[in-house]
Amino acid sequence: MPAMIDIELLQTLGATYKKVDAGDVIFFEGNRCNFYYQLVSGKIRWANFNEEGKEYLHMVVEPGECFGELPLFDGAPYAATAVADEDSLVIKLHQSTFHQLLQEHPEIHFDFSKLMAQRLRFKFFMLTELLHNEPEERIKSLIAYLKTNNHNVCTDCGKIKLTRQQIANMTCLRVETVIRAMRHMHELGEISIRKGKVFIGNLPPVIAQKSAN
Repeated sequence: MPAMIDIELLQTLGATYKKVDAGDVIFFEGNRCNFYYQLVSGKIRWANFNEEGKEYLHMVVEPGECFGELPLFDGAPYAATAVADEDSLVIKLHQSTFHQLLQEHPEIHFDFSKLMAQRLRFKFFMLTELLHNEPEERIKSLIAYLKTNNHNVCTDCGKIKLTRQQIANMTCLRVETVIRAMRHMHELGEISIRKGKVFIGNLPPVIAQKSAN
């Protein structure tokens, strides 16, 4: 997907680059928000962690996407933690300048409203899917949703860019359960597993249709 905000525009407003190593935390849940963040390269995951370290994964951010944007609009602390999954480069803009940017570019403000609606819709979708007891149904629905929305899926080869652990953290399943379920889905031809990589196969039409609604 294209960059949420043109990088050259961000630079003219004083945005700066920040390199982060794999495993680095960009911000913690509960921290005060001072910057708008946009991923330039690499991969960032946005998640909540409980006291035992168990993770609930909200999304894996891809280059060109912003993350941690909610506090920029409501002034509350960060609702989740952002962690670099690999060496990454982000560009950040101070929140006061970001607000000025939105005032001067209403089309960008509209894009953000659309983005937040899409992300909120995804949360409703996942909450609904968690009501299903069958692990395979959760996984099928998640994969179909990602395919329909061209997110975390290679548009050229159909490879799913999420690890099995990340899928487990998004669906509230054990990783062992995800591995077994995906192996069975491979046997049914719903996905393809080649050299440990997972590729989208022929998901049932009802699943794909549900993800588009």
